[in-house]
Amino acid sequence: MTLRKGIYVVPTDRWYIERTVWLIAGMVLLICTLLAVLVNPLWIFGVIATGLVSINVALTGFCPIGNILRLLGFKARLGTRAPTRWNLYFLQTDSWYLERRIYVTVGVNIILGSILFLAHSPWWGLFTGFVGAAMVWFAATGLCILANVLYWIGAEPRLNPGAVASGHVGDQAKHA
Repeated sequence: MTLRKGIYVVPTDRWYIERTVWLIAGMVLLICTLLAVLVNPLWIFGVIATGLVSINVALTGFCPIGNILRLLGFKARLGTRAPTRWNLYFLQTDSWYLERRIYVTVGVNIILGSILFLAHSPWWGLFTGFVGAAMVWFAATGLCILANVLYWIGAEPRLNPGAVASGHVGDQAKHA
């Protein structure tokens, strides 16, 4: 397996459904983690709920926040192309592309971090807070540590398949 080079960045030209979902989820993680540390540890269940929704989006494509955003007029970049019953938003689930892997990885990690927060130490709140901050950063700048790790090991992106910074061209861009 050949490792890729370069930096993968998702588009930030407009606020589409998936980018806005990452922003909202990141803010929920930050707020719930802060409340769990400062007010009551049970607020960590907000982080767990966010993790469960993230895993659900990755597995089924159904995103409750994505559907609210669609009603508010946001457009999807990773939504299914075929019309759905009641015009609902569904994330594409035809393959395990990079952005879909982000949803499942984030969900699993924040659930594990939350369990460790409750069972072992509140210091695990630093981890869930870091993930929340990383998601807000990702939504704001298009740059994500996890997305780049997945990209470097071969995951195929869908949001911006040919865009790689620092002068290197990824395999996808060569064949576009």
